[in-house]
Amino acid sequence: MKQWNLKVSFATPAFLGDAKQKGAWRTPPFKALLRHWWRVAAARECHYDVRELRRRELALFGAASDDEKQKLGKSKVRLRLGEWREGRFSGKMSDRKVKHPEVKFPVGASLYLGYGPIGYRKGQGTVVNMEHAIASGEKNRLQIRGPESLAASVQLAAWFGTLGSRSRNGWGSLMAEGEGIDPVGRLLAGEADLRDCCRPLEQCLRLDWPHAIGCDNSGALVWKSRQGFGKWEDAMKHLAEVKIAFRTAIDISDNRDKANPSFENRHLLAYPVTNHGVDGWVEKKDGQYKTDRRGKLIQSERMANQIRFKVVRSDGRFYALVFHLPCDIPRELKQKLGNQAPSHAQQLRIWCAVHRVLDDRMQRLGGLA
Repeated sequence: MKQWNLKVSFATPAFLGDAKQKGAWRTPPFKALLRHWWRVAAARECHYDVRELRRRELALFGAASDDEKQKLGKSKVRLRLGEWREGRFSGKMSDRKVKHPEVKFPVGASLYLGYGPIGYRKGQGTVVNMEHAIASGEKNRLQIRGPESLAASVQLAAWFGTLGSRSRNGWGSLMAEGEGIDPVGRLLAGEADLRDCCRPLEQCLRLDWPHAIGCDNSGALVWKSRQGFGKWEDAMKHLAEVKIAFRTAIDISDNRDKANPSFENRHLLAYPVTNHGVDGWVEKKDGQYKTDRRGKLIQSERMANQIRFKVVRSDGRFYALVFHLPCDIPRELKQKLGNQAPSHAQQLRIWCAVHRVLDDRMQRLGGLA
């Protein structure tokens, strides 16, 4: 057994809800984060076999019951926080405005990336909707005990980990430091070795679950902002601008939901897309598309964005980080599309177009893979 004693904080506010939906420091989200990055770290060794990966995961992290061939027992991974307590961030928050070519007026970057836990109230502006979110810079101690095989996932979680609601958009960006893990500055300098958890984009798109950081001829699909920022809000503004840029670079027709609810290229990036439904992914009744009181299609299916954001702090500056865990459209959603489903080649073209936008606006951390 190995032990990691880490100092942890968040570069951006974290929306970790407890049983009462109040933001609080708790160990379960950290364990879930370790499990996620353990799958990425272990996938190659398991030859990307889901059944073998699941068998090893249950043996390491435990399960409530045994399977037919193996007694699983309790988890071999132990976590302890220095304090379980409520967060210290609530109420109104400052918000940087960004331009969106498909919206008539500037939008708040924090609202754009955090809609849900972050909202807008007349007379108050952008506010945090949940009680006691964890503030940027709040510190705690995290102790992790587990087999040596956990080391790679602890490292990946420290570099790429985000926690809580809207974490794929950069909220809850985890900062961790301590003996046994490399600082994030090494990643930003392009000195990290990610070969064991990288896989060529074309191969990643043949599986429908996130199992590796993608790579191409220029290296790992990991980017950072070309400059550091004095405040985390400015780093989040940059991420909002980048997201708007790569999403609007992928065309979508002017036809709205009820007129043309067909799959289009932008739907591959994430779903739902505002005002643009997809036949098979929207609810029907008696052969008719169901709409809400405003006449908008009820979009029942969800597909998370594969392009993930993080804000990291190094040498007193905040840097925006973007990375891609590519995979195919989930099998169940693909079946509902029928002959609308995009081919492997079409998906490859769309993601390469996204990567070109990221290469243009950010600095590729090439040479990592």
